[in-house]
Amino acid sequence: MLLKNGNVFDGEQFLEGMEVRLAGDIVAETGYDLQASDDEKIIDLAGDYLLPGFVDVHIHAFKGRDTMNGEEAVRSMSRELFRLGVAGFCPTTMSADEEDTMKAVAGIRAVMVQPEPEGAAVLGAHMEAPFLQEERAGAQRKEFFRDPDWDSFVRMTGGCEDTVRLITMAPERKGSEAFIRKAVSKGIRVSAGHTSADAETFHRAVKWGINHVTHTFNAQTPLKHREPGIPGAALTEDGVYCEMICDGIHLHHDIVRLIARCKGAEKAVAITDAMEAAGMPEGNYSLGGQRVIVKDGAARLADGTLAGSVLTMPNALENLIHRFGIDPTEACAMCTSAPADSIGETRFGRITAGSPVPLTRWERDWKMKGIVR
Repeated sequence: MLLKNGNVFDGEQFLEGMEVRLAGDIVAETGYDLQASDDEKIIDLAGDYLLPGFVDVHIHAFKGRDTMNGEEAVRSMSRELFRLGVAGFCPTTMSADEEDTMKAVAGIRAVMVQPEPEGAAVLGAHMEAPFLQEERAGAQRKEFFRDPDWDSFVRMTGGCEDTVRLITMAPERKGSEAFIRKAVSKGIRVSAGHTSADAETFHRAVKWGINHVTHTFNAQTPLKHREPGIPGAALTEDGVYCEMICDGIHLHHDIVRLIARCKGAEKAVAITDAMEAAGMPEGNYSLGGQRVIVKDGAARLADGTLAGSVLTMPNALENLIHRFGIDPTEACAMCTSAPADSIGETRFGRITAGSPVPLTRWERDWKMKGIVR
């Protein structure tokens, strides 16, 4: 298939008129004046925007299926997310006992080893537990929290710690320095989240190897003028990626703009943090074994605590552009190349030879037309 007359985002910039050839499930070639073979299908994009598939590095569930439920749930998420234009994602765990965590990680690994046909690629697990801080639990079940320990981590992964691509932890907990250094040496990215750490502790943790912040401003020490907390420290650390939930509920629009201005398109990472009600009608759902009420676009526990979101990546991009006023080129990077780069992925989040499908097609007023595959 040859795509012509598009405005193509390659992961950094838009290239007007660049042509893209798809073969199988990858981008085979990009360039100008590409010649179609006799039987090759040609699609005229008529000036529409063509984007790489989305990358979501923090998503718990989608359309009623939760990562914690194992392989079949992850396979369902893979299929459904592909239809939304997601090329790759990190199924994200909740705090649970070791047996349930092992089941979740095993399910993630199974889909990595044998990918779902016509599904978004599973790029590895994001473990958002259990080395978290009780007083910043949010919707996580704090009875399962513990200090970081490599042996217990290996048990929770069933001995397959290389399945984990990203782990969220509170760097103030006892044993954090040794754990972070070990994880980073194994190629695992470490993120600060659900934490009461002050700015000084975070700066030290960056030296140990942390380079990521989980849902910035949420479930962490706040930004104050004499106590900058995790957000203040993260926004001033040039090498740190900052996740942001751009649903208009978790973050005020000025905070989204603040993150975007401080981190730029390269380090501001749009995520969904979606729970099982994403893509479903409002009503009663579950997250980590807790009842969640979804109403007016917000997912909350009975006590009002936010419990993930019902956001999708296409909605995140539309919100960044239309709701928060972010430059479209920067917004596209925040939803594609920045999240891919945050976990060390080089093929995803861009349009270049070898990049995966699906791609997404957008009208000139930034409304999504659909996927291209």
